[in-house]
Amino acid sequence: MKDFKLSRRTLLRGMGTLMALPVLEQMVPSVARAAGPGAAPRRLAVFYVPCGIYMPNWTPKGTGRDWTLSPTLQPLAPVKDDVLVLSGLSHEPGRPDQFGHHAAGTGAFLSCVKIHKTDEEEDVRAGVSMDQLAARALRPYTRLPSLELGNDGGDGTGSCDASFSCAYARNIAWAAPTSPVAKDTNPRSVFDRLFAGFDPDATRAQIEKRKAYEQSILDFVREDAQGLKQKLGTRDRRKLDEYFTSVRELELRVAALDQQAPTCSKGPRPGNTEDVREKTKVMCDLMVLAFQCDLTRVATFMLGNGRSDRVYDFLGLTSGHHTYSHHQHVPENHAALAKIDRWEMEQFSYLLQRMKSVQEGDATLLDNALVYFGSEVADGNSHGHSDMPVLLAGRGGGTVTPGRHVRYGGKPVANLFISMLQSVGVNVSSFGDDGSGPLSHLKE
Repeated sequence: MKDFKLSRRTLLRGMGTLMALPVLEQMVPSVARAAGPGAAPRRLAVFYVPCGIYMPNWTPKGTGRDWTLSPTLQPLAPVKDDVLVLSGLSHEPGRPDQFGHHAAGTGAFLSCVKIHKTDEEEDVRAGVSMDQLAARALRPYTRLPSLELGNDGGDGTGSCDASFSCAYARNIAWAAPTSPVAKDTNPRSVFDRLFAGFDPDATRAQIEKRKAYEQSILDFVREDAQGLKQKLGTRDRRKLDEYFTSVRELELRVAALDQQAPTCSKGPRPGNTEDVREKTKVMCDLMVLAFQCDLTRVATFMLGNGRSDRVYDFLGLTSGHHTYSHHQHVPENHAALAKIDRWEMEQFSYLLQRMKSVQEGDATLLDNALVYFGSEVADGNSHGHSDMPVLLAGRGGGTVTPGRHVRYGGKPVANLFISMLQSVGVNVSSFGDDGSGPLSHLKE
């Protein structure tokens, strides 16, 4: 047992199948070397919500460590000490010259570069997004450089907002100024990409046999897993059992989503053909497991496309999100937005709690990560681009001190992205159109 060494790239095999493993204590030396001397892997995640936030219910009272959760932020109570509320940050590159705030804000959401107005997919031009810069730097350490996930589909053709291309409203990750990175909205394909890869050394007979059986991936790798468990210590065996349970539960939930047939009736509106509640949780679980297995260290998630008009009927609402966001100061619209915002915060809290539940030595997955929460505008009615709704969760491996509310006087969000990039080892001192240096006061 003492001489047993386990590479973090070890995979379980069986009947033409490859399955990734979580990061185990037996792998820690190799993981630490890959991340840098004495360091655990650091991850970077982004959680995007469309149409802004009803800000009077968002901004907490008090600053520093003396702050109380606002009505919208109440779902963060279990992780309050793991979150920074960053008020007063601006996102001026997302402001269009006239109309199209949602597409312009979404297209510049992570690049902080003002986009080129066009409704031609071939003529789009934005900037390289923060997550993709991180993905380039961390690419050597993981099987996948990054994950781009979302709930809503749609390609980049046509105009989605005041003659701005849909490529801007439907993507937040940009690998190059003219290259948005399409997100994956199918949980099944994400699951297979992460956990049910085909063994390149498998014979055609093995592959065909596996397809024909339609069993759980765990059934195919069971024998290999049993052999590995005999070599592991007690804590790693327990960790492996918990991982298998999580993967199986996720596999069943993904299968259940597959069985949701799209409606052929007129129905409420596009976007309601799948249960967004379950799909969001599955996407969050996929991100957590991908980090847990060190398959990637960078992930983005779009809860909805920019300017989404999803109808949240399960909240008792009858109009769409974008429609409500133009509230015209009508109290009923404020109440509807507050419901949507709070539900979104419940999903973000779920992601953070899942990350916090994964132990990595003396820390947790959340301790070693930075998770950014934001939207393309502040208030949806005024289409504001100052005092943005911004949260930063996690400790970034010790580079951030959460559990506080910090107010800034108009500093650019791009400066926060510089700090986040530096925390995962990317050496940048400027970013986008207005990023001039790291954001102060992120660490006490």
